[in-house]
Amino acid sequence: MPRKCEGCNKNAALKRPKTGHALCKDCFFWAFEQEIHQTITDGHLFLPGDSVAIGASGGKDSTVLAYTLKLLNERHNYGLKLFLLSVDEGITGYRDDSLETVKRNQHQYQLPLTIVSYEDLYGWSMDAIVKQVGLKNNCTFCGVFRRQALDRGAAQLGATKIVTGHNADDIAETVIMNVLRGDIARLRRCVAITTGTDGYLPRCKPFKYTYEKEIVMYAYFKKLDYFSTECIYSPNAYRGFARTYIKDLEKIRPRAIIDIIHSGESLSVRKDVRMPTQILCTRCKYISSNDICKACLMLEGLNKGRPRLGIGKIHKERRKFEEELAEQTAQSQDQAVHCQQRHVTETCDDHVTSTNNGRRRCGDCHNSLDCHSNKTT
Repeated sequence: MPRKCEGCNKNAALKRPKTGHALCKDCFFWAFEQEIHQTITDGHLFLPGDSVAIGASGGKDSTVLAYTLKLLNERHNYGLKLFLLSVDEGITGYRDDSLETVKRNQHQYQLPLTIVSYEDLYGWSMDAIVKQVGLKNNCTFCGVFRRQALDRGAAQLGATKIVTGHNADDIAETVIMNVLRGDIARLRRCVAITTGTDGYLPRCKPFKYTYEKEIVMYAYFKKLDYFSTECIYSPNAYRGFARTYIKDLEKIRPRAIIDIIHSGESLSVRKDVRMPTQILCTRCKYISSNDICKACLMLEGLNKGRPRLGIGKIHKERRKFEEELAEQTAQSQDQAVHCQQRHVTETCDDHVTSTNNGRRRCGDCHNSLDCHSNKTT
């Protein structure tokens, strides 16, 4: 006998992964949308009149985000101006295909679309970066560049907020990754529903408590048009191992995802622990916790043929580069001194001319030999 919907007593079409409730499609749609609305209102994510840039990749998360945000904006009268913002990383066979999906979403949802590219902003595509760095640290470059590219694109369009499709699974994975790395600063920041309030542009996550499985189910039953191929450069990413761990936990206890997020929210740091402060990069004026931001360091490494310069806090490659640079500077200084001494002892002896007043001058540099400590008249 088919199970009945716990909302309206019709035949159930699905079992919610998050709560275990049996629901029909219409009740699931309503519950899904209302939970996102509740997250938006409880988190005070928007103000009437906000211009909101929706980070659109063409994947399930950003597609569902664009659809639901437009729906809720009209249903609850948020008073938002919405537009799509995409980043072209320059990944042949992946991003070019996903951007075609975004362009279709533009017409389906009647939202304006702007695309910014790594090539235009940084002079590098991800294909070119991978040729230099390989497949081990490429996701580090892409993450840093994409975050800054979104901010720059949104600023160009006059946006007051950026929204991204980071879901509960993504945030739980990030908590685990930061625990394993011992990164307290990011551990506190990754569970915040809005980040960047004291920096460049506030960035909001309306899907903070929304399970990835439910996003897939919503897109499936709504028949939304989205791109589902995984990035060709991400199979070896560190996040993949955290994702596998989270999925295994979810099979045993579905609530584990929300519990991990709540654990991150409840984290307290001792007062004597020094936390990084936000300043502006001295080169590009982008928000940073150091004098030079991560993106500028990475670009410096790429342009100098040393792509590992920007990876790590004080990486041995950077120390090696600085040591070589200091050695080259010392050699240049030694060579300059040697040339000056040679100029005095050899050139001036061989090329001496006399002036009307009888003082001697060097025939090469025309300086009075009185200038030289060992050649005075």
